[in-house]
Amino acid sequence: MRPVVWRPPVEPSPVEQAVIKAVRRAKLFVFLRQHRHELFDQEFQAELAQAYVDSPKGQPPVPPAQLALATLLQAYTGVSDDEVIEATVMDRRWQLVLDCMDAGAPPFAKGTLVGFGKRLIEKNLDRRLVERSVQLAAATGGFGARALRAALDSSPLWGAGRVEDTYNLMGHALRKALGVIAVLQGWGQAGGTAIVAAQAGVPQLAASSLKAALDKDWDDPATAGQALAQVLGFPGQVEQFVAGWAGGQAAASAVAVACQVRDQDVGLAGPVLALRRGVAKDRRISVEDGQMRHGRKSRSVLSGGYKRHVLRDLDTGLVPAVGITPANVPEAAVTSDITADLEAAGFTLAELHIDRACLASDLVRDRSPDLAIFCKAWRVRNTGGRYPKTAFALDFTTRQLTCPAGVTMSFEPGTTVHFPKATCAACPLRARCTRSSNGRSVSIHPDEALLAELRDCQATPAGRARLRERVKAGHALAHIGHWQGRRARYRGTRKNLFDLRRVAVVHNLHVIARQPAGGGYKLAA
Repeated sequence: MRPVVWRPPVEPSPVEQAVIKAVRRAKLFVFLRQHRHELFDQEFQAELAQAYVDSPKGQPPVPPAQLALATLLQAYTGVSDDEVIEATVMDRRWQLVLDCMDAGAPPFAKGTLVGFGKRLIEKNLDRRLVERSVQLAAATGGFGARALRAALDSSPLWGAGRVEDTYNLMGHALRKALGVIAVLQGWGQAGGTAIVAAQAGVPQLAASSLKAALDKDWDDPATAGQALAQVLGFPGQVEQFVAGWAGGQAAASAVAVACQVRDQDVGLAGPVLALRRGVAKDRRISVEDGQMRHGRKSRSVLSGGYKRHVLRDLDTGLVPAVGITPANVPEAAVTSDITADLEAAGFTLAELHIDRACLASDLVRDRSPDLAIFCKAWRVRNTGGRYPKTAFALDFTTRQLTCPAGVTMSFEPGTTVHFPKATCAACPLRARCTRSSNGRSVSIHPDEALLAELRDCQATPAGRARLRERVKAGHALAHIGHWQGRRARYRGTRKNLFDLRRVAVVHNLHVIARQPAGGGYKLAA
């Protein structure tokens, strides 16, 4: 059966009014109680109900609006699924929002809450929650529909899976495969894994750390090499053992993970087996979360997991779009997801403030003439006091490049212009231009016209002030990180995107409530 429309009372009861007066800091509970009927109107509830199969049998599901409010409160308070169920009975602020004041039993079970989250992800309805929060802002009268002036920023999000070295990654994957067989035999995963590992002839894999079980002097190259050869034989032994059991597809998948780790981290082509130097491209770093990757925010700031990306409206402070990417993916890759969110919500961009990592994105390269890009351009180097590229006149209409001596060459974006060797040799300005015996060359960026505009912009006080507006996106990112935290709650890109979108809704509701039209009070963090 499809869920019924949830129609909680709009006006607070005397009991609810007493709770509202008692709330001092966590004012989002009060705001959601006052505006839940606007955020989850009948039309949006019908849209949420489409996530359920229409069946004539069974009991009506828990109203999805009530479950959606619970997921928002979960993001706001940072509690687990079990704690959500506990709070619906123990915390009167939760009861205020969920319309279950003084309830003796939870209004829904943990499985119902988890299942609802999966439905949101499958139907992409978590994006609709973000859109609804922005629509609520427009309905309050404080914000209006218009082209956005937005800034995009990102920060590391450490993964929830355990990061391990090559030996323990392989051991973890193989132990997981043996644990599957143990469960199939009814021995239990904890104690049964040791039994199955002994049967497979690899008792070392039963330990939580393979390196500890091997008990080698890992600082001795000869001993480490012998241990590596021994470990590389384990996947074949486990694979052969697993093949003899029925229903071992999950175990075979875990063995495949161990083989993936072996292939990416071990040099098998050389005369001696050894771990590869450096990091393989797209290297897997976790068994439990196969989408986590090594990345870096800067030369000194390393991370293992994901990057979260936030697009902030510079005028209103709202966050209309967010994105999650593995940590090793270039930041420019997220702009396609940001564009999809904006298009789904019917938004357009008038200005986009970004960092240089996003200059290579499709959003910039395929931009419309009406979109203004603001970014700090790369510094033009001036080696040895010679003429920099900015001393050359670029005519983008005729695609002509003129050097300081007046020599003109044609150019194409994304190519390098080479001035004739003989012309440069006879030039009176040669000493101030180049030391190369082959003449001066100038590289033209594929979007050189934009870079020229950006350099002109940051050369003026007004232009530098515009560039500093992107700091607001960093503020929104810090605000969102206050709730989501530094470490991911879930495993996998899509689930972490779901969590980030919930937190973005909480952020937007805070922004709305700070406006006089949104309640008249200022929420505390």
